[in-house]
Amino acid sequence: MAHTNAKKIYDLVGAEALLTEAEDLRRYLTGFSSSFGYVLSDKDGSVFYTDPRYLEAAEKELKGSEISVEKYTSNFNDLLTKYKQIAIPVDRTLYSDYKKLQDSGLEIIDSSSAFIRAMSVKEDYEIESIKKACQIADKAFLKLLSQIKEGMTENDVAALLEFLMRDGGASGTSFDTIVCFGESSSVPHHDTGMRKLKFGDIILIDFGCKYNGYCSDCTRTFLFGDDGKKGEFKSSYLKVLEAHMLVKEQLKAGMGGAEIDAIARNCLKNYGLDKLFTHSLGHGIGLNIHEFPRISPKSEDIIVDGMVFSDEPGVYLSGEYGIRIEDTVMLEKGKAVSLTDTDKKLIIL
Repeated sequence: MAHTNAKKIYDLVGAEALLTEAEDLRRYLTGFSSSFGYVLSDKDGSVFYTDPRYLEAAEKELKGSEISVEKYTSNFNDLLTKYKQIAIPVDRTLYSDYKKLQDSGLEIIDSSSAFIRAMSVKEDYEIESIKKACQIADKAFLKLLSQIKEGMTENDVAALLEFLMRDGGASGTSFDTIVCFGESSSVPHHDTGMRKLKFGDIILIDFGCKYNGYCSDCTRTFLFGDDGKKGEFKSSYLKVLEAHMLVKEQLKAGMGGAEIDAIARNCLKNYGLDKLFTHSLGHGIGLNIHEFPRISPKSEDIIVDGMVFSDEPGVYLSGEYGIRIEDTVMLEKGKAVSLTDTDKKLIIL
């Protein structure tokens, strides 16, 4: 039976009724994945309205749960005629739908903050799914290393890694796999292409997979052989690794996102590399690859036990090389615990 959170969110919001359409939020409420539907919750319970593509599967999955399933046959405004007040996640609602609700005279309450609060602190079943996604990604990466050959394209390596994650039990990728060879690694979100691998190249791979809908996120940077010309890269790699590990050592419950980001940024500043660290240190991970909390120079988000997020310092020297070392991390008993766990010492294939 699916894990559901409809009553939990309804109670947090405190409105007369709660209407949710966004795909990831529906998944959180129902535990069921679909591309279409509405979840309507009130004091009497919750109903998942969907079309015939999902009815049979939803009824089977949600049987015996807090959520009943019904066929959606009309404008959603028709479902709301008995209410005077409705809660919706305003920033996740299409303007056309928002306007329909507004024009109907309903008082609109924003449910966004309730979803953010609830989804940022993971339940045990969510942690287990994220751990499994991390384990699958780790195993796939280790299998990949022995299969990387000179002449393969970035696209070849991405496709092989995605196959290995699927073969290991993943339902899909957390995001489009990023594979960078050589100078391409200096672009943090390089568009994986047809650049061919040659001896001495830097390889940067940013990857993750989903298990039960939950994401993993990991980045590894390594060398395809040693051409004797990567002294500066090797030196910078050690400094990025130092920043990465320092975050795990010093991070504690109750710290803010900006304070955590500063651990890595100040470490790199000691080596004159902070200006080459061009993105935030991390982001929350769950059903979505980017969630609350934000771990960035301006973030005031407070880190507490049960949160899962990335630790990914990097340096990028334009046109030459890039380095990023990233783990999926959770806060447990006030301390950081890595969920992706492959060796982060510099690998030379």
